[in-house]
Amino acid sequence: MPGNEQESREREYLRLISEKYPTLQAAATEMINLEAILRLPKGTEHFLSDLHGEYEAFCHIMNNCSGVIREKVERLYGKAMTKRERDEFCTFIYYPAAIIAEKKAAGSDDKDWYRVQLHRLVEVCRSVSSKYTRSKVRKALPAYFDYIIDELINMDRDDFDKEAYYGEIFASIIELGRAEQFIYAMTGLIKRLAVDSLHIVGDIYDRGENPDKIMDLLIGHHNADVQWGNHDIQWIGAHMGNEANIFGVIDLSLKYDNADLLEESYGISLRKLTVYAAEQMDDDARFYPVGTDPENAGEEARLTAKMRKAAFLMQLKAEGAIIDRRPEYGMESRNILKSIDFAKGEFCGAKLNGAIFPNVDPRHPLRFTAAEREVAEGLKRSFRSSEKLARHIAFLMRRGSAYKICNNNLIFHGCVPLEPDGSYMNFCGYEGRALLDYCDKTVRRAYSAFRRGGEDEEALDFCYYLWCGRCSPLYGREKLTTFERLFIDDPAWHKEEDNSYYIYCKEKSFCERILRDFGIAGKYSHIINGHVPVRTKLGENPVKADGKLIVIDGGFCKAYHAKTGIAGYTLIYNSHGLRLCAHEPFDSIEKAIEQRSDIHSEVTVFETRQNRLLVRDTDTGRELCMQLEGLKFLMRSFAGSDTFPEGNLPR
Repeated sequence: MPGNEQESREREYLRLISEKYPTLQAAATEMINLEAILRLPKGTEHFLSDLHGEYEAFCHIMNNCSGVIREKVERLYGKAMTKRERDEFCTFIYYPAAIIAEKKAAGSDDKDWYRVQLHRLVEVCRSVSSKYTRSKVRKALPAYFDYIIDELINMDRDDFDKEAYYGEIFASIIELGRAEQFIYAMTGLIKRLAVDSLHIVGDIYDRGENPDKIMDLLIGHHNADVQWGNHDIQWIGAHMGNEANIFGVIDLSLKYDNADLLEESYGISLRKLTVYAAEQMDDDARFYPVGTDPENAGEEARLTAKMRKAAFLMQLKAEGAIIDRRPEYGMESRNILKSIDFAKGEFCGAKLNGAIFPNVDPRHPLRFTAAEREVAEGLKRSFRSSEKLARHIAFLMRRGSAYKICNNNLIFHGCVPLEPDGSYMNFCGYEGRALLDYCDKTVRRAYSAFRRGGEDEEALDFCYYLWCGRCSPLYGREKLTTFERLFIDDPAWHKEEDNSYYIYCKEKSFCERILRDFGIAGKYSHIINGHVPVRTKLGENPVKADGKLIVIDGGFCKAYHAKTGIAGYTLIYNSHGLRLCAHEPFDSIEKAIEQRSDIHSEVTVFETRQNRLLVRDTDTGRELCMQLEGLKFLMRSFAGSDTFPEGNLPR
């Protein structure tokens, strides 16, 4: 019987593959194509982490491909152009529309200028496309100009007649008024080919002003994925209607004076919260937006503080309700309002600093007032029905995950939670890789119910736990002490102790153990994560455990620049090995265009391959090898036949 089952599977496999390749010639051609692809250099992967809404810096790094485009320009034109000319040309590739607009305003966008730029763009495009098959480049070509670009980047440079022929193509493009569109197509293609795949290792949201614009860029990217961070999961939970996540998102948005993101970008109305807070909340300087001078706070800052305090108190109530109904979380000590002695003004024995808690009933501290319930229901409707937020969260679910294994690298945002003795933390029977798998599946379970118009309360509650639970691999700390930092003066209560993972991960043997548990082994395997900013200015090295761990949170967000001394990292993994780009702070896109400036990046090469990596050595290569074996099996099965008809399947 087992033999019959095996034969049946083989026949079905042959039937499916022969439908796609019905002739000997078709199968042979595909085999030749696959063999050629497998011998090409590995595509370039970029890793970035903890973007935290810093759209302009992220946009510029996407445009300059973390310095890859400048490298190409320097290699091609380092001796033929001055530094100023190279800066001008790089800025032109990054922001072609802005530079063309400048030229038009100055009356210098003449035919000769267009002709020079087109020639240069073709050279750069030829350079970035050199590691790909012509077939792959064709698939990346923009519509309408695909045939022309294919001709230009694959022309024979030694053929004088062809040189004249291509000169005529440029002349025709310019005469027909299509130069601008052609330039946009070429610059877009250059950026696409410079980076084969992009990994965002968590925390797109919170703090910075425009995580929504970052999401739009990622959705438009040809090959991007996301490993969820705790800030991302808070927004995912908020969109699905988790009240603790909703008020957490609002609290952070108001803390960083970023209400416009909610109201204008996502269409989430804060009107009811504003009215409620103005009527019910006291003026509490603890809740002023970051950077506000309490002595000179205006009416807008005071109102924002009232809104934030109202949201924070409702957040504590919503969190307490989850903690009450989920004893398996073990978070009883974080049920803040139930742990306050309102008569003594103490929290777990610590004196509160003159705290006032409007609309909190000491007898029923978790109970929402009627007015609060109305605010909460209105916000829930707004978060659940925001079309733009729905599109962004759908991308995070489609292209995101709790972790990713790619090309011998284990990628996750936070940690694999450990006990102090180095053993795996156990959450409801799950630990290590199984815990991360459980986290991923539970979030998807909540989202599936939401998409069907229902609610899986247990799975949805878990989104709150992932935000701040002690066993959450996305959070990686013992507890979140926002309440203590606001209401207790003693700094001993403010500390957020990191999970033991961040102690053990500095050891090579530990990292190798983690990698083995995830099915990864070999000299060139790594763990890549973010979440904990690397204090570069104090000499901390992001490459740890003899190169087995790379922490790429370099403080992309402005709020962390002073802490890290830099403005983020890009980890670049190409066919030659690994290198890390440490970026200096970026002022603005406007200034970059005006001054023809770039983000200065210090590049550190820390792992070089003795033999250049080929597609054959990647995950994609392994899949292609399987396809190749299938085609060989097909040809062996039909030896002597020119066609592979279904009726001719071997018996």
